[in-house]
Amino acid sequence: MSAPIRVVVCDDQMLVRTGLVTIIDAQPDMRIVGECGDGRSGVRLVRETAPDVVVMDIRMPLLDGLEATRLLAGAGVSDPVKILVVTTFNLDEYVYEALRAGASGFLLKDAPPDRLLNGIRTVATGAALLDPEVTRRLVGHYAARIRPSPPTPGPTPLTPRELQVLRLVADGLSNSEIAAALVISQETVKTFVSRVLSKLQLRDRVQAVVYAYRHGLVT
Repeated sequence: MSAPIRVVVCDDQMLVRTGLVTIIDAQPDMRIVGECGDGRSGVRLVRETAPDVVVMDIRMPLLDGLEATRLLAGAGVSDPVKILVVTTFNLDEYVYEALRAGASGFLLKDAPPDRLLNGIRTVATGAALLDPEVTRRLVGHYAARIRPSPPTPGPTPLTPRELQVLRLVADGLSNSEIAAALVISQETVKTFVSRVLSKLQLRDRVQAVVYAYRHGLVT
C-alpha cells in the first residue's frame, strides 16, 4: 500500500477548517499533518511539515492565501508545494491570481466532499484541477487582463495539432472532451498535452491556460 497523501489545511473559519480536516483525515489514503487559520502560520507550517498537498483558503488574516501561495509555489521557489485553493464564485479574481501565483487548482467551498477528496488526489499526482465551467467563467472574464495589449506576435514551437489541443485546454475541456472533439484517444490527448507543456516549459494545465490567453491564442 502506498504512503498516504499528507495534507495541510489553511482556513481562518474554524468550522470550515474542522469540517475539512475531519473529512480528509477519515480517508485511508490521506493524513492531516497540520492545520492553521492564517497565511503566515500556513507558510511556516508547510515549510516545517512538507505536505504533499495544501488546501488553501484565500481570505485569511496576517497573510492572505494569495501571498502564501506565491511564497510556497510561485516563481523562483526551488521546491514548490502543490496547492489546492478553495473559494467561492464571488472571488473569481482572487482565484485567477492564485493560479498565477502557483496554485495547482481550485474548488468551490460548497463542492461536495467527494469532489474535494478527488481534487486532493488529482493535485497530489501532479495534475492540475480545473473545473471546466468555472474555468471558462474565470479566465474568460479576466482574459483582457491576462492578454497583453496588443497580443505579442511571433512564431510558436507548437504544431497545428498541439496548438489546437492547447486552445481546447484553455477552453476548459477535459482530456475526454478533447478526445471526443478531435476524434482521438484520451492517451493521444495526454501525449499532446505533455508535448505542449514541455515545448512551452509550463508546469501544468493551469499555466497552459494562462499562456494561451496571455498570447492571444483564445478569446
